[in-house]
Parts: sequence; structure tokens; C-alpha cells
Amino acid sequence: MKLQPLHDRIVVEAAPKEDKTPGGIILPDTAQEKPQRGKVLAVGPGKRLDSGQIAPVDVKVGDHVLYGKYAGTEVTVEGKDYIILRADDVLAVVD
Repeated sequence: MKLQPLHDRIVVEAAPKEDKTPGGIILPDTAQEKPQRGKVLAVGPGKRLDSGQIAPVDVKVGDHVLYGKYAGTEVTVEGKDYIILRADDVLAVVD
């Protein structure tokens, strides 16, 4: 990947949008919700503290994470969509 995040930011590839409800109803594009789950593709070195030390990020490459619905910045690199999040925007790591 040519996208390397800085500080406490992480790059996430969002999970695909759900196009069907659990009951089998097909949803149009306008009714589909933004995914709140994704796979971590790159992690920055960490946040610099007031003491000058770097606090490492709690997630690692390959983790599947949950994040806020409107968190992060969406970017497109080489035709693929990614989300760049702060480490604080990650709500949980999914096993």
C-alpha cells in the first residue's frame, strides 16, 4: 500500500455495504447505511505525548474494527476507497 498514516491515525478498508435486510428485502443504494466495520490496512507510529514519548496505537494491521458512523475521512487511492481514522475513533476490535 502506498498510503502510510501519520501519528495516531489508521487506514481502514470498509466492509461492503449490506444490500439486503435480514428478511431478504433488497435495499436501493440510497437506503443503504454506511458500514461501521472494516479491516485495518496500515497504522501510524502513535501519538506524541507532552513528555515527548510516543504512545503506540492499540490496533494492528489485520484487525477488524468497529468505528463511528461518521468518523474519519474517506479517500480514494488508485481507485479503491479507504477511511483514515484517528485511533480514538475506533470503538472496538472484533475477534
